[in-house]
Amino acid sequence: MIKQDNLSIVNAYRAHLMLEKSLSHNSVDAYMDDLNKLLNYMDELKKNPEEATLEDLQSMIIVLHEMGINPRSQARIVSGIKSFYRFLLLEELITVDPTELLESPKIGMKLPEFLAVDEINRIISTIDLSQPEGQRNRAILETLYSCGLRVSELTGLRFSDLYLDEGFIKVEGKGSKQRLVPISPTAIREINLYLLDRHLVTVKKGFEDILFLSRRGTALSRIMIFHIVKTQTELAGIEKNVSPHTFRHSFATHLLEGGANLRAIQQMLGHEKIATTEIYTHLDRDFLRSEILEHHPRNKAGGKNLLPTRASK
Repeated sequence: MIKQDNLSIVNAYRAHLMLEKSLSHNSVDAYMDDLNKLLNYMDELKKNPEEATLEDLQSMIIVLHEMGINPRSQARIVSGIKSFYRFLLLEELITVDPTELLESPKIGMKLPEFLAVDEINRIISTIDLSQPEGQRNRAILETLYSCGLRVSELTGLRFSDLYLDEGFIKVEGKGSKQRLVPISPTAIREINLYLLDRHLVTVKKGFEDILFLSRRGTALSRIMIFHIVKTQTELAGIEKNVSPHTFRHSFATHLLEGGANLRAIQQMLGHEKIATTEIYTHLDRDFLRSEILEHHPRNKAGGKNLLPTRASK
């Protein structure tokens, strides 16, 4: 959302792109999207865009990198930001261009691939729900994508971590740091369907609170999650190098492309320290939930499932 006091600058910049640069509507939209990301980030810093420093902009690029946004997309965003500050300089709204020494990421830098929403649907649709582990595997993939979890966070997920009525799960990340993550209606539905099967499993002692169980009644291994993802990806005919982490990168990428707030995505990915006692007192849960509900593809169209459920087959 563009702040009222930025509207005049934004409108003048749009006119500059259309009239003086003679860019196409698609190109103008791309530049304005980059500008909106910048304005959102600066708003988080409680600064106007004219007050941005080189360090502020470098920090923004680091955030993009940490979320797994590929270098080519990062470079495009940097290009859009530089264009905006050249305009401010031209209009004498600033006297120093903070992007003069801002470097674009090297395109050759290799980051894990991300999947399009259609590719995620194709992968999940290959799961055979008639098989004993079918519904479990579907719930696993939906949870990976809906919440952007690391593999270790998924395998360690416990019943006591679920707040499904409130639309959240509690995740224990690196260094035993905990955070609340919104979970989509689709993932909640798939987990609830899986619980019908889970009750049939004989649970080994010590694993009673683990959510996703192996057929032996123990926690799933990281290797097993990799195997599930690889198997379904091959069945979907997708030739990308897909791993569980690809679902995490896809989560962040799709939220960013949908216009979600960078700081909110950072918190959902667990890039900032959030102590257990601070989860309920300092974290704006309603804000985080509104971000994911508005921008995550699984929450579009009223949370309707994009794939057939076991009940509808």
